[in-house]
Amino acid sequence: MAIKKFKCKVCGYIHEGDAAPEKCPQCQAPASEFEEIMEAGADKPVKKGLNTDGNAYTIIYSCIVVVIVAFLLAFVSKVLEPKSTANVRIDKKSQILAALNLRDVKSENVEKTYAEVVVADEIINKDGNVINDGAEKDKGGFAVEDKNISEHNLPLYVCQVNGETKYVIPVTGKGLWDAIWGYVALNADKNTIYGVYFSHKGETAGLGAIITEYDKFQKQFEGKKLMNEDNSAVAISVVKKGKVVNGLSDESRCDAITGATLTSAGVDNMLHDCISRYMTFLNTNE
Repeated sequence: MAIKKFKCKVCGYIHEGDAAPEKCPQCQAPASEFEEIMEAGADKPVKKGLNTDGNAYTIIYSCIVVVIVAFLLAFVSKVLEPKSTANVRIDKKSQILAALNLRDVKSENVEKTYAEVVVADEIINKDGNVINDGAEKDKGGFAVEDKNISEHNLPLYVCQVNGETKYVIPVTGKGLWDAIWGYVALNADKNTIYGVYFSHKGETAGLGAIITEYDKFQKQFEGKKLMNEDNSAVAISVVKKGKVVNGLSDESRCDAITGATLTSAGVDNMLHDCISRYMTFLNTNE
């Protein structure tokens, strides 16, 4: 049987034997200060406790880290959820106010201004019947998600701006790369456009993304006529400047964005598809 060697970690004394001495004969250090010296090629002593070099340790450690990280992410998400939800709500209200040409409202004043301007967020159907009167604001049309808008579930915002009634209709569609959406505000005659707001998820900067800019795109809609002469169809259109379109008058014509043909077409289709659902309401005198 090979003789084992133990080295004192305090003074370096080497002891040979089956076990470390009770005390170091040189510095009197206890046996706990000795460590076994392994010769080259010799088997390592069996470690007590968890083997940190093994696969089991790696797997267990990884699982624990994943669980802890997942818990922390879930906790943070839960804590921030109310604030995130509030930000989404404020952003949506800010967009509706922008369609009403109230574009410079500070974020901290959006809720107050919206409450003063929006009288009700109704839900109507294609026949013009009121499904929800929207008296309890934020619980009616405002709560309808874009994906749930249909002929039987149409949000309609009834507003008062400077003592005049305005109606805001939400519109959603598809641009060149991704979703586009917006709001169209109408005067009390339900035909003259008071203002619009458009936004997008992924249109090209400097081209399709121009639909978000008031001076370059949105402003031209103000005062335009939404429907044709006999109110039988949506007339407002976004077409290439100079292009002749039969039956389209200047009263309902808006210029497309140069170099963004598909995004402009997306806005045009969005307006026709979404507003046509409201035709009965638009032709009803109230």
